[in-house]
Amino acid sequence: MSQPPQAIPTVDVRTAHERASNPDQPALLLDVREPNEYVTVRAQGAVLMPMSTFVQHMTELPMDRSILVICQSGNRSGAVTAHLLRNGWSDVSNVAGGTGEWEKAGLPVRRGEPEPGEADLPG
Repeated sequence: MSQPPQAIPTVDVRTAHERASNPDQPALLLDVREPNEYVTVRAQGAVLMPMSTFVQHMTELPMDRSILVICQSGNRSGAVTAHLLRNGWSDVSNVAGGTGEWEKAGLPVRRGEPEPGEADLPG
């Protein structure tokens, strides 16, 4: 008998902002939208790993750090969250409502071309 699908851990945008802004142990805010979407508007502090190339680059993600996955609405990020959890990551959550909800909540966003290194995973 197959097991029912596991619920995807989800956080709201305010909780995500608090966790990503934690000075002691900041969560990694991972934007899985495409580059053109990222340039238009993004949550401040989000790094970019587009879903279109995600599988080729996911091993670059830390396994010892909390990861918050964000997209535009929460659909793509939900799929990526589930994929990471199935592949050995344990502290991963989907950001409900995505970048749209983040901006609507008045949380800090950036627009335009990213500064050098802004979209990159921290080394």
